[in-house]
Amino acid sequence: MYYIGVDLGTSAVKLLLMDEEGNIKNIVSKEYPLFFPHPGWSEQNPSDWYEKSIEGIKELTEGIDKSQVAGIGFGGQMHGLVTLDKDDQVIRPAILWNDGRTGEETDYLNQVIGKEKLSACTANIAFAGFTAPKILWMKKNEPENFERIEKIMLPKDYLAYRLSGTHCTDYSDASGMLLLDVKNRCWSKEMIEICGIREEQLPKLFESWEVVGTLKEDVAKELGLPSSVRIVAGAGDNAAAAVGTGTVGDAQCNISLGTSGTIFISSREFGVDQYNALHSFDHADGYYHLMGCMLSAASCNKWWSEDILGTTDYGAEQAAIQKLGENRVFFLPYLMGERSPHNNPDARGVFFGMSMDTTRADMTQAVLEGVAFGLRDSLEVARSLGIRLERTKICGGGAKSPLWKKIIANVMNLKVDVLENEQGPGMGGAMLAAVGCGAYPDVETIAKKFVKVVETVEPDPDLTAKYEERYQKFRTLYPTMKELF
Repeated sequence: MYYIGVDLGTSAVKLLLMDEEGNIKNIVSKEYPLFFPHPGWSEQNPSDWYEKSIEGIKELTEGIDKSQVAGIGFGGQMHGLVTLDKDDQVIRPAILWNDGRTGEETDYLNQVIGKEKLSACTANIAFAGFTAPKILWMKKNEPENFERIEKIMLPKDYLAYRLSGTHCTDYSDASGMLLLDVKNRCWSKEMIEICGIREEQLPKLFESWEVVGTLKEDVAKELGLPSSVRIVAGAGDNAAAAVGTGTVGDAQCNISLGTSGTIFISSREFGVDQYNALHSFDHADGYYHLMGCMLSAASCNKWWSEDILGTTDYGAEQAAIQKLGENRVFFLPYLMGERSPHNNPDARGVFFGMSMDTTRADMTQAVLEGVAFGLRDSLEVARSLGIRLERTKICGGGAKSPLWKKIIANVMNLKVDVLENEQGPGMGGAMLAAVGCGAYPDVETIAKKFVKVVETVEPDPDLTAKYEERYQKFRTLYPTMKELF
């Protein structure tokens, strides 16, 4: 049998076709536009997601026995606000995760409602990208549209609805709305009241591997697929990617060096840190996870190399770096503000410690180290909760750099496992579909079978000690400069 994973990203939908043994048979990507109607705003048309997904599924399944397609699962961009009216028509363009219009609403939630109450209700505090502040913004600024809302959905769940007819979401994605009681896996009545909405406006909650329905007859006919194809709830992009990298079960870790950077720690136990510096979310394996999210990770290196140095030869730039752990130049990687652990949209990038003998290679090294130090900040929060890790998996575009992996291993003092096959949320979505269709009993079983480590980067004790000294200096820079941002 075949399983389709749909990764609904910000710039494109990436679709993956997988068989029962985890062999990838085809991958298709379809781009769609992103709109910026005002400075700091970011929107997309949900109809574009659907149309491009349909195109992609048709292309993905060309030349195979379509009767063997058993299930479709999802991974998707989180936090986006999709609103439907009484006829299930989209009311306005979706407001995305990277939209910055909700500063006033975020401050209201954190300062007036209060972080303590938010954390008690949802295990999290308000961030500008979360869904609840967007609802409050719509209520204040588009009251006529707000009154028309019949259903509030997340991006990937709109696709699931269009394919199955079910208004659904999963616990991992719902965790990022600031509407879910994460500990008890149910909608928070207090947050619903604060946002001025009704519980029936929210979708039904499912575990990530649960079947929400089957392919609608008209859609099945258009795609040439059986109407028996099961639609599985799927997960938010980070949780889906964690399934794809085998970061499930207890005390497993994955570091992603993508445009943004994340450190994702799975846990069987619910936990939340004192200052809500990390996100405390439900996981796609049925348990929980902690996540630190940096807004700029590999994008820092891209900015430095391409926009400042004017080169795309990343390897050549890194080849000049000779002495690790001895760099006197520091870089604060806050080019787009920062989420974890500082929650400061006004934070900015800074080079510190330059002198007349500072070289181009020193600056490049500082960028790579700055991202690693920023991720270490989140790791330290997890350690403060008693979480002890010995190793982490690594994925994302930045993980292609042997040097950066070595820096990560020694800054974090963790063994870094490199995977044979890393296909992100699409792979996780397909794996969840396989579990939902009964090919595997649970998420941990399929992850153990599919995920293979091909290389481990070990920390060096001498280099780790040098980086410990560097990190302790790095962590003093943000508090010192905070009032200047």
